[in-house]
Amino acid sequence: QVQLVESGGGLVQAGDSLRLSCAASGLTFSFYTMGWFRQAPGKERELVAASSWSRGSTYYTDSVKGRFTISRNNAKNTVYLQMNSLKPEDTAVYYCAASFRGRLYDIDEYWGQGTQVTVSS
Repeated sequence: QVQLVESGGGLVQAGDSLRLSCAASGLTFSFYTMGWFRQAPGKERELVAASSWSRGSTYYTDSVKGRFTISRNNAKNTVYLQMNSLKPEDTAVYYCAASFRGRLYDIDEYWGQGTQVTVSS
């Protein structure tokens, strides 16, 4: 049984930092492309950042480039999202997702339950 468990969300002020973690179990983590999505109220879910299972490729949506960093520790079956210089528009529920040998833009096989990030101005 595959499980993805996010943690690290919370309420912060604009300009602060947060690090989200997603601990995976029930899968061979190193073979999975991992992604962080977010969904704000009234908006569609969007891919924020992704880490390929191979060659270390990453993806970032334009609005977070230079502020967010995705990383993974295959030994710990964990993917992280370091979020710096947070803005109110980053407020959303953040979801971790995984796909077996997936492409960076096609991650939808398994999902976590989400963690709320709220950035006050």
